[in-house]
Amino acid sequence: MKTLKISEAVVRRLPIYLRHLMELKQREVLTVSSQDLGQKLDLNPAQIRKDLAYFGDFGRKGIGYDVSYLIEQIRHILKLDQEVHVGLVGAGKLGHALCNYSVYLNDNMKIVAVFDAMPNKVGSQINNLTVMAMDDLRDTVRRLNIRIGIITVPAPEAQHVADQFVEAGVEAILNFAPVILKVPSHIRVHAADFTTDLFSLAYYLQEEDGKEKVENGETVNHS
Repeated sequence: MKTLKISEAVVRRLPIYLRHLMELKQREVLTVSSQDLGQKLDLNPAQIRKDLAYFGDFGRKGIGYDVSYLIEQIRHILKLDQEVHVGLVGAGKLGHALCNYSVYLNDNMKIVAVFDAMPNKVGSQINNLTVMAMDDLRDTVRRLNIRIGIITVPAPEAQHVADQFVEAGVEAILNFAPVILKVPSHIRVHAADFTTDLFSLAYYLQEEDGKEKVENGETVNHS
């Protein structure tokens, strides 16, 4: 793999490529071109080639990419060819949904532990996992080699949970709480803020009849 600084945008596109390649493999498609990938994913084929070229020469001129081989390489790049254990804090409705969804994730990346601060939730079962008390978090993270933490607690509690994850030794956090976490620079945090995404989508809605809207940089009056 080339020792270059890879942008976050490139890394975020790799799982998109992987998901589509897995679909192709299920349909027994053997090879695919960047042109075909671009058309299916609504991306520039040149961008796809550039993204993959950061990590190696995977394509063959006139043939394209071997689907199985490219799946193997992207899985290696994303470290999905090794076990990645995930811990989740917050056994509410969202936590339940994520634990149940994890069944469909790759076998090497899965939620292996769930924690909650509410005594009435401790000891309950979610998808064959027993909800544990927060006092068990540090020892469990270290015992199960949990490298990624997921936070699905209310905003006021999120920073405290993040601090506990960091102290326990996780390397990355996926945060569903609507708050900006403060963590050491070596901890990677991705925010999954439904409210922000929903509000930003509202910008693209059509204006009500009789009101002006902006289309392609020009103001258009629909009255």
